[in-house]
Amino acid sequence: MKKNIGNIDRVIRIVLGMAIAAVGYIYESWWGLLGIIPFATALINFCPLYAPFKINTIEKKD
Repeated sequence: MKKNIGNIDRVIRIVLGMAIAAVGYIYESWWGLLGIIPFATALINFCPLYAPFKINTIEKKD
């Protein structure tokens, strides 16, 4: 499993995951569990949806 998530993408996913989870908690909805997906992909630095499309947000060093 090659990493395909860069730093900016990772921060956005963490914030988005926490926000989705918080809204689900506030409204007492199980939909808040969907916040786990962006949070987990940020922690492992791999997005399975990026792989088939060969998307890579990691900045290349010269």
